Amino acid sequence: MTEIESKHGIVSRQPYEMYMSFVDLQNFQRMLPEDKKDMITADYDTLTATVQGFHIGVKVHQRVPYSRIELVDFDAPFAFHIVLHFEPAKEDPYKTDFWISVEADLNLMMKMMLSGKIQEALDKVVDGLVDASNGKMPEGFDPANWAK
Repeated sequence: MTEIESKHGIVSRQPYEMYMSFVDLQNFQRMLPEDKKDMITADYDTLTATVQGFHIGVKVHQRVPYSRIELVDFDAPFAFHIVLHFEPAKEDPYKTDFWISVEADLNLMMKMMLSGKIQEALDKVVDGLVDASNGKMPEGFDPANWAK
């Protein structure tokens, strides 16, 4: 198993707020720019996407209120397990120490091709959440769509 962990980011929201934003997988689709939304299908428990010709799906494996959400592969070309972590920040319990960990069953070639890209994508998600929690919205993001 290949293990990849994102950087940790301090998000200016409490853990329960972060958790509630991610508990419904439809929220992932809502926060995408309009031109990317047709690549993803989601309901409360599952999300499927087609990215660069790969069809990948995830489903919720476990929800631990306000601390973590675990996702597993669903109709994907390889097995993986993703954990979204929401812990109170040590320096301020009203903020969240957020990070993502991934375990993936990648063969050597896939590991060489994908692990760096996965790491980069995970870090970008963390950076984006930190920035958004501090009022800096990513390009193309419409906060009005998030609250639906």
